[in-house]
Amino acid sequence: MKPIRELVSIASLFTSFSTLLCCALPSLLVAIGLGAAVAGVFSGLPWLNTLVKHHNFLFLVAGIVLVFNGWLLFRKRTGEVCLPAANETGETACATAHRWNFWIFGVSIGLFLIGVTVTYILPAVLF
Repeated sequence: MKPIRELVSIASLFTSFSTLLCCALPSLLVAIGLGAAVAGVFSGLPWLNTLVKHHNFLFLVAGIVLVFNGWLLFRKRTGEVCLPAANETGETACATAHRWNFWIFGVSIGLFLIGVTVTYILPAVLF
């Protein structure tokens, strides 16, 4: 189960980053007057247009992956077999992996919330 937890953690980071890449970052750049830069990036990387067209689905998938990652991260782990001390601090391999997964989850949540704010909340408040 441990490899699945780590894969879901990395998947949540990449899906959250994609929400930031498709929606939040271009909006921020346009807001500070760099619309021409955004147009240049979108013409040079046409796959970004696909992300923007399907941003609702992208946010849904990212949210589902984040919820699943949170469930895997915060549920009670029983019967987990750990290797002995993996580093000089005496921390087990499971504790090190859990610590990294926790930080990756936090960054993923932050990126996702930035994307949701810029894509859905900010336009509703400003316009």
